[in-house]
Amino acid sequence: MLTSLALRERHLALGARFAPFAGWEMPLQYQGIVAEHLAVRERVGVFDVSHLARAWVESPRAAEQLRSVTTFDILSLPEGKAHYSLYCNDEGGIEDDIFIYHLPEDRWLVIHNAAHAEADFERLRMVAGDAASEVTQETVMLAVQGPEAMVLLGRLFGPAIAALEPRDCVELDWRETSVLFARTGYTGEDGGECIVEAGSAGELWDAFVSGGATPCGLGARDTLRLEAALPLHGNDIDPTTHPYEAGLGFAVSLDDGASFIGRDALVEAKARPRTRRLAHLAARGRGVIRAGYDVREAGGGEVVAQLTSGGHSPSLRLGIGLAYLPVELAKRGTMLEVDVRGRALPVEVVRRPFYRTPKDS
Repeated sequence: MLTSLALRERHLALGARFAPFAGWEMPLQYQGIVAEHLAVRERVGVFDVSHLARAWVESPRAAEQLRSVTTFDILSLPEGKAHYSLYCNDEGGIEDDIFIYHLPEDRWLVIHNAAHAEADFERLRMVAGDAASEVTQETVMLAVQGPEAMVLLGRLFGPAIAALEPRDCVELDWRETSVLFARTGYTGEDGGECIVEAGSAGELWDAFVSGGATPCGLGARDTLRLEAALPLHGNDIDPTTHPYEAGLGFAVSLDDGASFIGRDALVEAKARPRTRRLAHLAARGRGVIRAGYDVREAGGGEVVAQLTSGGHSPSLRLGIGLAYLPVELAKRGTMLEVDVRGRALPVEVVRRPFYRTPKDS
């Protein structure tokens, strides 16, 4: 049985089309994936991402406990900051990618992917015991993204919001309700993510929509994250991939000497020459490339990889995708082919991300 969102009726009233995702009934789209995608790129959109699991670890030893199971040195993470990290297995494979938020009074919030929520929470309980508490059902998580996102957020939460830097997190009072706000996201655009009690979430959602944010579903979230070359666990990273070949070495801290699950394997992986690398492919012809399609050497050569993610880029109006290529082929400018239902579509290895906001171009 699928879990319903607390704001399901509001999504229905806005015309949402639902689809199952990781055990949840989620809005796939409202007015259409392309329209929602472009609304985020050009203005501002709001997503209900409450399927993401949310757990607190609250104790004086919370940082040490979390460090023992996560790859990033969170002991160095200042209060009021958040950081991307990973759970790895003993072989250094990526069991899940997570975000960790450091709040005052030895309080840490961890965001897990929905597909691994139960196993991820048990991982926290294993090291933190009763100091870990899961609050997914009691809260709602909304993402406000786009070039106008911070203007809208400033109108709702006050001008001080503009002073927050990327990955800053803070607890705010809004209409007598506490909102945990972080300047984070999964679209490649500016903006932030808000966590609020479920009973107050409808009013906050309404404020975003009435303030000009376009409601957006999982379809647009996926095309946006692909343009931003952000990996999706289960597609681009999984327990068989290690952080260095996936370009996620920034999420692994080894210099502090801390022991964590997978550390020894990651030390070895970092020292070994890479045999493959997650590369970024842009179509140089008409056609849509999809996850699972074969990537071949140019001229009908042998299969060298399969796409881990792929799709049409609404912003760039071409096919884009990710694949683990042998390192000698994973160089910018290399021409390859993708087998699109028996037709060879030329693709070029390009730098990441595929799409750059005007301020980053």
